[in-house]
Amino acid sequence: MTTPDPETLDLSTRLIRAGQVRSPHKETAEAIYMNSGYVYDSAEEAEAAFDGSAPRFVYSRVGSPTVKMFEDRLAAAEGARICHATASGMAAVQAALTGLVKAGDRIVSGRALFTSCRWILSDFLPRFGVTVEFVDAVDLSAWEAALARPATLVLLESPTNPTMEVIDIAAVAALAHAAGAKVVVDNVFATPLLQHPFELGADLVVYSATKHIDGQGRCLGGAILCNDPEWAEQTYGVFLRHTGPTLSPFNAWTLLKGLETLELRVERACATAQAVAEFLDSRPEVARVLYPGLKSHPQHALAMRQMNGSGGPMLSFALKGGKAAAFAMMNRLGLIDISNNLGDAKSLIAHPCTSTHQSRPEAERLECGITPDLVRLSIGLESAKDLIADLGQALDG
Repeated sequence: MTTPDPETLDLSTRLIRAGQVRSPHKETAEAIYMNSGYVYDSAEEAEAAFDGSAPRFVYSRVGSPTVKMFEDRLAAAEGARICHATASGMAAVQAALTGLVKAGDRIVSGRALFTSCRWILSDFLPRFGVTVEFVDAVDLSAWEAALARPATLVLLESPTNPTMEVIDIAAVAALAHAAGAKVVVDNVFATPLLQHPFELGADLVVYSATKHIDGQGRCLGGAILCNDPEWAEQTYGVFLRHTGPTLSPFNAWTLLKGLETLELRVERACATAQAVAEFLDSRPEVARVLYPGLKSHPQHALAMRQMNGSGGPMLSFALKGGKAAAFAMMNRLGLIDISNNLGDAKSLIAHPCTSTHQSRPEAERLECGITPDLVRLSIGLESAKDLIADLGQALDG
């Protein structure tokens, strides 16, 4: 039986079949290799494994069959040539940044970032002599000004968490490359289904696989993807091997199972998110809805071009009456859970100002549009009718 080349297969098929390697037992589901080490038939075989003349698995911190299957499948889904899996999404972001820069280097980043990403850039990397400049990521003139000087790396997320800004990745990538910078795109909110950063000029794509890739709130995981295997191995393979943010084989297996249903889940969540956004946009209690699928969104046209015509599975909205109104509405919800997580099969709501982004200075939050009246909603797999009913009764109160 000849296995087809993954590049010839549709995405739906790659999400299920790519990267699969069966053991001699010929199992249908991928095997979980929970061992930490491996044995050799001879000292010579061990020597050849470690000098690279006979590549094989040598230690599960460096690689395992289950993790390799996840890496290969996600790479095939993303259209990347190599994937390095990590223990969490933040491990992927931290490795992508610190594996590339050194003292004296300069990073330019969109200012609207997840809290931990912002901490790495604002608080951590400057300790080691790395300069970081933040810009309004939807303002191309701000990127032009910042990238008029050489830079090593550009980081952006699109859509942004939690303000749902959509960044023109192709335009920013062109400016970054002219300045000598590698472009890192955090593609978590869009998922591999909706947005393809490599086609837009990205050099690296990072994921928190904890979110929609797992999709059921079961485990942590992350990934760094690239289209230059030799460069990625020297830059990240060596870094990850020696620093050890290793993905558990069991988590890798769970994420493999998540990839198999990713397309179905994301399509369902996006359709429901559109319906929920339109409902919220009609409510007098809601001051504004931030959802790329609405024509009122400032970057709606860009989102439709860049995100396969979808607004995505995430949205945020602001309540008239500020924090008190937001808390009151959240506390009246009966179906939607309050949680700082996202990308789950269950719909989840958060108040970023007092949870996910609370640790950042107030001035920084306000600069990024994270105001006390704002809530973030991660749409799950419940029916749109039931979610709208739950939000409606909470707003009625």
